[in-house]
Amino acid sequence: MVLRRLLYGLLNNPQLIDKLSESRIIRRAAQITAFAITKAQLTGKDAAQRLLRSETLRQIKQEAPRDLGDVGRKMDRMKDTFVKEVKTGLKEVKEGMKRGGK
Repeated sequence: MVLRRLLYGLLNNPQLIDKLSESRIIRRAAQITAFAITKAQLTGKDAAQRLLRSETLRQIKQEAPRDLGDVGRKMDRMKDTFVKEVKTGLKEVKEGMKRGGK
């Protein structure tokens, strides 16, 4: 409780915030954060573009007028596959970061 109040008081001190923002460590942390966010956005865009160009999506578009119920099942499978791939990718990135940090 006391620690929380102390941190709250420090983090709401404009002079302290200005001093910290000028420090090399905080600037570097901000650069790394900005890089990670930008990299994640680009990776997401690339994944979406690959998904739109994928053969599975082309097949679904070709078969769509015939049976809409079947298309729903195929879209569910495609969504599940996409989510699984994203989770696998995130797990690999986390493991890579753990290995790189040691």
